[in-house]
Amino acid sequence: MTPDPSKSLRPDRPKTDVEKALLGHATYRSLGEQRLTPAEERFEKARQTTGLWLAPLVTLVFLFLPLDMAVQQQLGAVLLGVIVLWVTEPVPIPVGGLLGVGAIVVLGVVPADEALAPFGSSTIFTFIGAFILAQSMLASGLARRFAFRVLALPGVGRSTFRVIIAFGGITCVLSAFVSNTATVAMLLPTALGMLTVIARLLQERGVVAQDFDPLRLRVGAALVLMLAYGASVGGLLTPIGSPPNLIGRDHIERVTGERISFAEWVATALPVCALMFAALAVVLLLVNRPEVRRLEGVEEYVRDQRAALGRMSRAEINTLIAFGVTVTLWILPGIVALAAGTDSSAYATVSDRLDEGVVAVLGASLLFLLPVDFSRRQATLNWSDAARIDWGTILLFGTGVIFGTLLADTGLAETIGESASDWLGLSSVLAITAFAAVLAIVVSETTSNTASAAVVVPIILPVAAAAGVDPVQPALAATFAASFGFMLPVSTPQNAIAYGSGLVPITRMIRSGISFDILGAILIILVLPVMISMTGIG
Repeated sequence: MTPDPSKSLRPDRPKTDVEKALLGHATYRSLGEQRLTPAEERFEKARQTTGLWLAPLVTLVFLFLPLDMAVQQQLGAVLLGVIVLWVTEPVPIPVGGLLGVGAIVVLGVVPADEALAPFGSSTIFTFIGAFILAQSMLASGLARRFAFRVLALPGVGRSTFRVIIAFGGITCVLSAFVSNTATVAMLLPTALGMLTVIARLLQERGVVAQDFDPLRLRVGAALVLMLAYGASVGGLLTPIGSPPNLIGRDHIERVTGERISFAEWVATALPVCALMFAALAVVLLLVNRPEVRRLEGVEEYVRDQRAALGRMSRAEINTLIAFGVTVTLWILPGIVALAAGTDSSAYATVSDRLDEGVVAVLGASLLFLLPVDFSRRQATLNWSDAARIDWGTILLFGTGVIFGTLLADTGLAETIGESASDWLGLSSVLAITAFAAVLAIVVSETTSNTASAAVVVPIILPVAAAAGVDPVQPALAATFAASFGFMLPVSTPQNAIAYGSGLVPITRMIRSGISFDILGAILIILVLPVMISMTGIG
């Protein structure tokens, strides 16, 4: 008998034990809000408590070492303390950065106005505008509609392999423009709903016992891990897809003067994303081979969900217009460059006036102008909705840029770069690229990918300069690799969401994640140089 998915999640009927087990674990926020085992809770408390005393201790010890480095030593002491705060999280990561900014001003490293100047950079406004557009895509339901449209493609709902790959593809595309965390949080309830249908089908076919634990289904682990990992991979595709992208690009421009356009970024990242997604699909399905291949009931579930969405609302249409206008203006300078050349006056005028930060803010502003009900003067988005964007990431980006800029301005980055180059014997662009990728992945496993980029990219740039090689390729490698923390729940918020669903045991996440850490590093080292030479970056 084919399960009736239209009834499987109705709130007016008692839920089965399978549904209670699955949907009861759909509490997904930050890792600190997850349901932890007693051992995991003890570890988290110990980690946070350690940060409270270790951060000031590290700062003071380094500050009073007899190094005779003056301002460089003060900056290094504060930065080490901030890194400890970012790794141990006794306070939220953005707050750790703000404490560091306050400390460098109090110690007299730089005046307050100079320290806080990066918060007025164009990239900050790119973040704000892109986040507001993403918020509208979520609030209007446009992103959810896109997801169900893909799942409704012919044949997708008949195979567990196709469903898992389709979810990964949806996540990749959405996370290129919407927050990785928000994308996974939005799609997880849909994945759990489909999983209840699959779990009941397994029971009815006798594949599993009636009293089985649905939280241990391999198909569930594969589906949820594909969401988490697909978001990390898709976030690489555009400069706004993930905070490390804008952080790395901003540091590259400040140090080298090389501006990587929206179109150049996409062209460079696309092969890496495509190959990594293919690896995700193959490895996840091999490591977590689904209990059943052919499905019944999923297509009906998707059809019912799409019917419940109805026709596109005015808010969705307006969001699509604003999003289309923004992306078009983002890629227009690249089109002009192809047609007229980068040395033409037309390209200079267009690229100067269509700054990405200004375009993002203008595109987001359309959401407050395009009406959904003109008689009531109701726009597509109101400010209370827009104010829910991820301000923490914006603060963290600003503090990361502050420390990166000061590392360069005080000469501390050059000192670190020369010392690392001499100690490790790094002399070729390939060796430095490999070092950058591996270092960024290792750091991102223990702290957020944003903090990883903020720490690693400013270090890699002077390492390359000390070796006398073009720093663009190693810095991009570090930027890309900062998003490739796949192994632990603390590596990325989307990993924490996947782990918090209850469907992914920590051992399974580590076993799957370490494979992708290695594959990701290899792909970046091999593919990135080829794409940089083809796009002419650097």
